[in-house]
Amino acid sequence: MTYKADDTRYASMKYRRTGKSGLLLPEISLGLWHNFGSVDSMRNQKAILRRAFDLGITHFDLANNYGPIPGSAEENFGVHYKRDFERYRDELIISTKAGYHMWDGPYGEWGSRKNLLSSLDQSLKRMQLDYVDIFYSHRFDPNTPLDETMGALATAVHSGRALYAGVSSYDAHQTREAKRILAGMGVPLLIHQPRYSMFDRTPEQSLFDTLGMEGIGSIVFSPLAQGMLTDRYLSGSAPKGSRAARNHFLKTTQIDPTYLERANGLNNIAAARGQSLAQLALTWVLRQPTVTSALIGASSVKQLEQNYAALSAPTLSVDEIRAIDEFAVHGTGR
Repeated sequence: MTYKADDTRYASMKYRRTGKSGLLLPEISLGLWHNFGSVDSMRNQKAILRRAFDLGITHFDLANNYGPIPGSAEENFGVHYKRDFERYRDELIISTKAGYHMWDGPYGEWGSRKNLLSSLDQSLKRMQLDYVDIFYSHRFDPNTPLDETMGALATAVHSGRALYAGVSSYDAHQTREAKRILAGMGVPLLIHQPRYSMFDRTPEQSLFDTLGMEGIGSIVFSPLAQGMLTDRYLSGSAPKGSRAARNHFLKTTQIDPTYLERANGLNNIAAARGQSLAQLALTWVLRQPTVTSALIGASSVKQLEQNYAALSAPTLSVDEIRAIDEFAVHGTGR
């Protein structure tokens, strides 16, 4: 059956300006890091992507190495895009990244011009796109001059292969330098993608202040701390099929007594607000004025809808934020 997007898709979603740019992003964006690889159900992927767009989630975030196998998330997305979303291309923000290991040899990772532009060309082919909206340097490369890495992003923009440039997991100083270099090439640094959650508060140290002062937007990844800020592990065990049970990205040893005390404390606060723990975690990251969007994953339409519901929650009060801070301790679950 031919997909037709819901006519009411923009009725409820809230959009935020990305830094000082003209680009608006939905408060919740969909990341394809997990659940969209070669080992995952294409039918489930299709259902999640369709429902996301119907809910007004206009931003799909990918990277060259997302899978497994690396590259398969982009390839699968390309199939869904051609079938369902090509006619809506001007309503979508599609991003990809390069910097982590993707292919063998000396040019298959990090931040060289060779790697970044070769990777972008491969990504466009896999996704069956003429351009991406945002192209990121996925990580800072300590062995490549930052001028070279940013020059590759500028080339991507000037050549029309990307509309905007972004960085991910750069520290505050690296971000300021990246912006300065790009500005000299006539390209603004649109956005930063840092890891941020109740259990990883690193961006609060200096990055968020830098982004605010420099007029750069942010889209935070892992706001649910790889599932640790959901009800999945509150009993102290790892359900079959969960990331912790697979010991992939999340280890069972991380589900320790300290984590359980803090997660259950946060869950009690969430319940008092009529929210799930995951919904509270999303409401909490979105309280930051420099956060443009929270990047979520979804293994099912139901999970997507539950996370989307966080957007209808009332703003956190000063007392609630103070109560959360008792349990939202940086480094929990490491």
